[in-house]
Amino acid sequence: MTATAAAVRPYTRRISPIERGYLNAAATGTPQLIQMIVEGEGRIDPDALRDAVRSATLASPGLAVRRRGAGWRADGPLPPVVELPGDDGFDAPFFHRDLDVVTGPVCEVGLVEGQSTQGPSTRLVVRASHIVTDGRGLRQWIADVFRVLRGEEPVGAASVVDDAHFRTAAGKVPPAEPPARLEGLPAILGDGPADGAPLWIRRRVRAAPSAVTARVAAALSRRLAGKTGRLIVPVDLRRHDRTVRSTANLTSRLVLDLHRDDSWKRLHGQVVRALLDKREVAALEGDFLRSNPFANSLREARELDGTRFPCTAIISDHGRIDTAELRTDRFRPTGFSTLPMLVPYAEMFLSTCQVGDDTELTLSCRSRPGAREAAGAVLDDIEQALTTPR
Repeated sequence: MTATAAAVRPYTRRISPIERGYLNAAATGTPQLIQMIVEGEGRIDPDALRDAVRSATLASPGLAVRRRGAGWRADGPLPPVVELPGDDGFDAPFFHRDLDVVTGPVCEVGLVEGQSTQGPSTRLVVRASHIVTDGRGLRQWIADVFRVLRGEEPVGAASVVDDAHFRTAAGKVPPAEPPARLEGLPAILGDGPADGAPLWIRRRVRAAPSAVTARVAAALSRRLAGKTGRLIVPVDLRRHDRTVRSTANLTSRLVLDLHRDDSWKRLHGQVVRALLDKREVAALEGDFLRSNPFANSLREARELDGTRFPCTAIISDHGRIDTAELRTDRFRPTGFSTLPMLVPYAEMFLSTCQVGDDTELTLSCRSRPGAREAAGAVLDDIEQALTTPR
């Protein structure tokens, strides 16, 4: 979509049922954000970055929307580029502030310049509201930003379809019973009151095996406080129509049961069978208020006190990252990772991706006594699972 076309016919689309679920989660006071980090050697000029962000957003106007009644309209501000001070970790307010989908912006970019033993270094932090986009959509936009930085034209993602399109594209979907509700699973990570802020712990593992989601889940099963747990595995609906380029939130989910000391092969088979049966599409067919196995109202979500959780973990695998998409003549990427959000009904959120021969892991949980140590032990188990062929 060109700037002229956008002015004649502004990008609009309805708020989908998936996005309404995220709006409800945000109403509990928990920011619903995607944060992606590109790290590398060299420099990215701030003014050139602002121009690239503008061009990429004109081509993908879903990253400049605001809520207008029951829909989204691309009349919001462009994602700002914020120059941040040197590397202070993730404690800066920038990483914790929410993005307002009514006023905008719904996306912003942080630029951190540093110095390493090899020379200048740069960290790019892209933050977006998960209410309006998902991991695939945001990565498409980031790739366009780098295309413009290289002097290329952005590909764009101007489609206005929502999850209803992919329900049709998926064809025949076997009906599926909704998962049984659980009263709440004992917490694994720490004890006592949480301060409300996310605790992020990152780990780079020198291995990139197959079936990462299943291997991570099996390692996590060793730490279950009881005999069972429950997992959410996000699934990109675009797999049912790969011709669609959209930045919308088009991620559904699989809900899987976890057993103590589970086998990664059993879990991988469970994931594969669920995908073959298109369970993530079937999950969209039910009445959310009656079939949601976690919380059926805002009141129920707010009553979760952090000692027991209906969901043990969300495990999101972003797959292999093509670092060639994130390169310019003055910047060479060396890492890609995410900072997963807190989810009201899930104890932890584990994000993975593969960069070269490494797997990048980030675990997000509530900051409270003992959480960092317990999360580190979980990551130790995961690292062993990823580096030990079985």
